[in-house]
Amino acid sequence: MSRAFALCAASDEATEIRDDVAFLQTVQAALTKQSSGSRKSPEYLDAAVRQLVSKAIVAEGQIIDVFTAAGLKRPDISILSDQFLAEVRGLKHRNVAADLLEKLLKDEIKVRSRRNLVQSQLFSDKLNKTLNAYHNRAIATHEVIEELIRLAKEMEAAAKRGEDLGLTDDEIAFYDALAANESAIVAMGDDKLKVIAAELIKMVRKSVTIDWNLRDGARAKIRVIVKRILNKWGYPPDLQEEAVKTVLQQAELLCADWMDAIL
Repeated sequence: MSRAFALCAASDEATEIRDDVAFLQTVQAALTKQSSGSRKSPEYLDAAVRQLVSKAIVAEGQIIDVFTAAGLKRPDISILSDQFLAEVRGLKHRNVAADLLEKLLKDEIKVRSRRNLVQSQLFSDKLNKTLNAYHNRAIATHEVIEELIRLAKEMEAAAKRGEDLGLTDDEIAFYDALAANESAIVAMGDDKLKVIAAELIKMVRKSVTIDWNLRDGARAKIRVIVKRILNKWGYPPDLQEEAVKTVLQQAELLCADWMDAIL
């Protein structure tokens, strides 16, 4: 029912039965919680997330239920509207709110890890640091909720950086990999790094083959192309091999994602 409702959630007919759907989702969450005892099972968290997301409203006034529509496997961080976060903050059981935010962020990081190496590592480290402090009782539950909300907003802003820089999602992934080297930012500047990112996308995408996942030769060819482009632009200026390694890893990540999309 939840998945069917999500497919037509923006229609007038769906709006009329929204309260009925929310009621049944609440019953499901309660039953799941009862059967799982004090431990928060994945099913309980999923049901609770569906209930919250079904209430989320975007600026245009449309109902968003991306979690349910995607079976909770491909969340969209953009659902974190002010109203959605108000729902989370208003939950009676704060530990449940913390669990929901943790699940949301972990799923979002997992999605980004398939396309943007630097961003996923950065936010994974921040999330783990916050959760470790929470589990070690260094911060209270209400504090971890605010920290997780702040981190979610950072992730949402990071996702929009490409628009500000005039780069596509793939280009921003390469840009982040290039900019991970601080010397490159200082010596080369944003404009040059954007040009390098665009050239990397163009040449790597042109050279990736359908057998990329199966043949070491195809992967070696991509690495040669990436190194040739980096050498052409004098990257990295401090000659750090780790910087080149990061860009190569990003190239392999995008190649794998492109091939998955084709297959």
